[in-house]
Amino acid sequence: MTVLDERPSASLDFLSLEITARCQFTCPSQCYAEAGPTRGHGSMTTEDWHRLIDEAVALGTTTVQFIGGEPTLHPAFTELVEHALRVGLNVRVHSNLFKVRAEHWPLFEDPRVALRTTYHSDVAAEHDKIIGRDGAHAATRASIVEAVRRGVRLTVAVVDHGDGQRAEQARAEMQALGVTATVDPVRAVGRAAGGLLPSTSSLCGRCADGKAAVLPDGRVAPCEIGRFLGTGNVREASLASVLSSSEWEQARASVPARTSADPCGPDCGPSDDSSSGGGSCQPMG
Repeated sequence: MTVLDERPSASLDFLSLEITARCQFTCPSQCYAEAGPTRGHGSMTTEDWHRLIDEAVALGTTTVQFIGGEPTLHPAFTELVEHALRVGLNVRVHSNLFKVRAEHWPLFEDPRVALRTTYHSDVAAEHDKIIGRDGAHAATRASIVEAVRRGVRLTVAVVDHGDGQRAEQARAEMQALGVTATVDPVRAVGRAAGGLLPSTSSLCGRCADGKAAVLPDGRVAPCEIGRFLGTGNVREASLASVLSSSEWEQARASVPARTSADPCGPDCGPSDDSSSGGGSCQPMG
């Protein structure tokens, strides 16, 4: 009897779980996932996410990231984070920090949890226009201040759209609060693509390099920004089988190799394949 080897051809250190497409914001010129208030949580069940976390551990994954949309809006968010911690994973949560429930602060305070958010301007009107919701700046900034007070491990990515946006001033504001912050360019994927087809030139060159992302419908992609390269589905097959498939190898091969001399850390900087997608890893194009 022939035994099929379902081990992935490369290690999987970091797995991003996009558990929902629902978000309080519309981000009309930015969101790579085209998330929003009317979007759902996808076809992955809570049991599917539990199983996937366990499969990731078996593959040697050390860190999982919960992202969306806004991951805290998923009804099983707390349960899934606690499960990931229980099985020995480090956890990253990418939240817009618009409204943090009281029950979530203890999760964020856990030393094994790192919190990420995005910010756009030190001027409320400019920030809120990019987000698409009045009051977003005040709410997110207040949560950032509270996270600092609580000693939460927090990093902020300032997403820069150009055209005179006060991105550098926003970074300075965050640093004055004691928060590590970087300025990252918006990627031409999703709403930011302006109706154009997404291009691998928007990617940093580290997609699928020890990492993968699972979307709300179960599709597996090299990262959230590279969602248009999604292949295989963990609702239909194991994560190991998807990562060992020829389709996955083709997706990996389609990501332009990074030849830049900059260090480009293994987690794509502080945003960890989040809405800005790069931190120290800038787009290839």
